[in-house]
Amino acid sequence: MLDDLAVAGIIQLLNFDIYLLFPYQEIRMPKALITGITGQDGSYLAEFLLSKGYEVHGMIRKASTFNTGRIDHIYQDPHDPKARLFLHYGDLSQSEMLIYLIYNVQPDEVYNLGAQSHVKVSFEMPEYTGSITGLGTTRILEAIRSSGIKARFYQASSSEMFGSAPPPQKEDTPFEPRSPYAIAKTYAYWMTVNYREAYGLFAVNGILFNHESPRRGETFLTRKVTRAVARILSGQQDKVFLGNLDARRDYGYAPEYVEVMWRMLQHEVSDDYVVGTGVAPTIREFVQEAFDYAGLDWEQYVEIDPRYFRPTEVDYLQADSSKARKMLDWAPKITYKQLARIMVDADMEAVGLQPIGEGLEIIEQSFGDWHRWETGVTAVLKNANKGFD
Repeated sequence: MLDDLAVAGIIQLLNFDIYLLFPYQEIRMPKALITGITGQDGSYLAEFLLSKGYEVHGMIRKASTFNTGRIDHIYQDPHDPKARLFLHYGDLSQSEMLIYLIYNVQPDEVYNLGAQSHVKVSFEMPEYTGSITGLGTTRILEAIRSSGIKARFYQASSSEMFGSAPPPQKEDTPFEPRSPYAIAKTYAYWMTVNYREAYGLFAVNGILFNHESPRRGETFLTRKVTRAVARILSGQQDKVFLGNLDARRDYGYAPEYVEVMWRMLQHEVSDDYVVGTGVAPTIREFVQEAFDYAGLDWEQYVEIDPRYFRPTEVDYLQADSSKARKMLDWAPKITYKQLARIMVDADMEAVGLQPIGEGLEIIEQSFGDWHRWETGVTAVLKNANKGFD
């Protein structure tokens, strides 16, 4: 017997194949709306859903500068009758705009990935973080409820919600958030649970542990490190300044995590899931792995700057994703050592150096057609100057 996930996948692929054969027939593609589509996760999710035959709609903020570098390689002219990716202006701070967008798009699935997602920045902008990361979720949930759309809803929750809770952390581990970002995410988590229980919405929380990639913003720790490695190799940088190297984090690869987001919404019952690798190196170990891969002694190039320490630190995050492995038939292929190789190779290519090549091989061996080095890394690097935040 095929499980629900397999049946859903077959139906979506069949619908897409039929559409290609008979594009003018009334065969409706599954339709998804993604907030935060220009971010790391949103761009990968858009690629993944397009490969599944979806029509994808993304919400972007109106700004005076372009911030679409991560999705320019998949953007389609909306005048093209075969276009399946559409962008709409919107903002998580504006309820009326969200209601209008959801009512007019009529999505089958809504993925809320939009947020102020930088933990250190949340200490400097706590009110803004609360409004966008916390209340923004409420605004979307209420827009779904009030519009009457029968959409399934995914909320991007965070391992930061566990804070000082002892590892490993799983679905029933009590939250002990230690930053404005984590507190906002905890509010959004419980609001998602409340709408599920109070109004019967199909609403899930994906409690994702750290997931990184070459598309990660340059101020995030992993990308800051691998970019520094490449720039040191190319003679463009001498040092990299970091904060707490003793904290432990469960680092995974972002493209794997967007697949599990989709799997959550294909399940017959809405629920909450912890997602991670179960491997939690210290930040020092990740730094050493990245520098060692490039043949560099990290201690010669890394300096500690107290400015990068958080007012309240989170010491140890390690996922117990047994539930996701069992219920969603999902398991990660890539842990921090492979991740470091992928990201260093990508950043070497970005500065014009020949990549060492192990990272490229890992991607080619681990993923299907939807995520390849040429389309998933190289194509995006060409647009990197248009807005990696």
